[in-house]
Amino acid sequence: MKRFTNLFLAISSGLLLFAAWPVSPLTLLIFVAWTPLLWLETKIESRKKFFWLTYITMFIWNVATTWWIWNASAPGAVAAFLANSLLMCFPWLGFKIAKKRFGTTIGYLSLIAFWMCFEFIHLQDWGLSWPWLTLGNVFASHPEWVQWYEYTGTSGGTFWIMLSNILVYALFTEYQENGRSPVYFKQMLGWLVLMIVPFFIAKKLNKKLVSTSSGKNIVVVQPNIDPYEKVSELTGSFEAQLQRLISTTEKQVDSNTALILWPETALYTASRIDEASLKENYFLHPLFAFLKKYPNTSLFTGIESFREMTEKTKYSQEYNGHFYESYNGAALLDSSGASAFYHKSMLVPGVETLPWFLKFIDKWFEKFGGTTAGYAKQNERTVLTEKNGFKIAPSICYESIYGEFMRKYIRNGANLICIITNDGWWKKTPGHKQHMNYARLRAIETRTWVARSANTGISCFINPYGTVIEPQPYNTNAAIKMNIDVPNNTKTFYVRYGDLLSKIMTALSLLIIGAAIFLKIKTFVKAKT
Repeated sequence: MKRFTNLFLAISSGLLLFAAWPVSPLTLLIFVAWTPLLWLETKIESRKKFFWLTYITMFIWNVATTWWIWNASAPGAVAAFLANSLLMCFPWLGFKIAKKRFGTTIGYLSLIAFWMCFEFIHLQDWGLSWPWLTLGNVFASHPEWVQWYEYTGTSGGTFWIMLSNILVYALFTEYQENGRSPVYFKQMLGWLVLMIVPFFIAKKLNKKLVSTSSGKNIVVVQPNIDPYEKVSELTGSFEAQLQRLISTTEKQVDSNTALILWPETALYTASRIDEASLKENYFLHPLFAFLKKYPNTSLFTGIESFREMTEKTKYSQEYNGHFYESYNGAALLDSSGASAFYHKSMLVPGVETLPWFLKFIDKWFEKFGGTTAGYAKQNERTVLTEKNGFKIAPSICYESIYGEFMRKYIRNGANLICIITNDGWWKKTPGHKQHMNYARLRAIETRTWVARSANTGISCFINPYGTVIEPQPYNTNAAIKMNIDVPNNTKTFYVRYGDLLSKIMTALSLLIIGAAIFLKIKTFVKAKT
C-alpha cells in the first residue's frame, strides 16, 4: 500500500503541473503543484527510488503538456519526452543530497537554486535546449500577473513558484506536527505576503497604452498553407503558394504600409533559394513585381535559402567541388532586392541540430517545428534596420521562447519584435496557443511591440504590456493591419542587465556543490588518517 501511496504522490505532482499549464484556466494550481513531490522526498530514504518516482512526475508533465509534438514526429516526441524528463530529475536529486548533508534550510534553498540553474542552462544553446516548460512560462496566459518580468524575466516567475510551493509544504507539515502554532501563523503570513505583493506590483506596472496615431502601418499575413503540402514537390506548388501570399497581402496593404510580415519558410523550394541572386530567380519575379507597386514598403519574410562559401566552414556541405551553407532564414526585401538576411540561431534539437554525442541518431528525427536538418546558424544578434524606421528583432520558429536571446536584440537597438513561425506541423493542438502566449512575455520583458506572422495561426499584434490584438484563428487565411509608432526604445532593467536572478542562483548552485565536494573530501581524508 505504501508503494502505491508514493506512486500516487508522484503522479499527482505531474498532473497538477499539467493542469496549471497554458492554456488551462487553472493556473493557480502551479503554486501547490510541487507539494506532493516535496512530501514524497521526506517519505523515501533511497535516492534511487526518489529519482525514479521523480522521473514519473516529470514524464507525466512533459507528455501531458507537449504531447502535440507527436503529430509531427513520433521518434522526435519520444526522444524529447524521455530526455527532458530525465534532465528535470537532477535538480531534485541534488536537493535530496544537499538536504541530507546541510539540513532543511540549505536543502530547500538548494532546490530553488538547482532548479533555476537547470532552467538557465536549458535556455542556452547547448544542443538539447528545450525550455518550453520553463516554470515562469506558466503565466503567459495572465500577463497582468507578471508585469514585473520587465525586471526579472521568467526566472522571477520560477522563483515565485518554487518558494510558494516550499512555504505551502512547510505550512502543511507544521500543521500536521503542531496544529495552529505561532510558527504556523508566521508561515501563513509569510505565504500571504509572497502571494499578494507580486500581484500588487504587477497591477501598478500594468498601464493602459495610448492608441497609436502613426501614419505608417504594419501588415501581418497568415496564408494558411498546409506545411506538409508546402514541402511536397507538386508541380506548380511554389507558384501557387506565392500567389496566395501576395493576394492575401493585397487585402490590407496600402500606400502607408511600412512593413509586411510573411511567416517562416514562406519562400520555399525543395532545392532552396540562392541568397546571392534573388532578383534573378525566375520564380520570384511575381514577388518583386508586387513590391514594385509599393516602393516605400519593406517585406520581412521567411526563406529556405543557401549561400556558396569561398571555403569550407563548420556548417557547410560540399557539392560538385563547391561548399554551401543552408539556412532556415529570413530576408528583409523591397523592390530593389534584399537589404538584409537573418539565419535562425536557436535550432530545434533533433530536427535542425544535435550535440556531437548524439549525431549517431540523426536519421531517427523528422520535422516537429522547423523544416529539415543540416542548417547553419547565426551567432550574432544583429538588428535588421528597415527603411521606415523600424529596427527588427527577428525570431524564427520557436526562438521567441528564449527571453535572454530576444532581449539582446533590444539591447542592440531593436524597437520591434517580428516573429515568423510555422506552427502547422503540430496541427490544431495546444502547442500553437502556448507558443503565441509565450510571445506576450517577451513583450513585457522588453516593453516592445510584437508583430507575429504564423503560417496557420495564431497571427497577431502584441502590445508592450502583453495584450494580444487581432488574433487570427487557427486554420484561417487572413491579413491584419495596425498603425504602430516607431518606439523610443527605452530599455527595461531586464534588457539592460539580463537574467540576473538565474545567474545568482547558478552561482549559488556552484557554491553548494563545491561545499558538498569539499566536505566529502574532508571526510575521506579524515577517515584515511
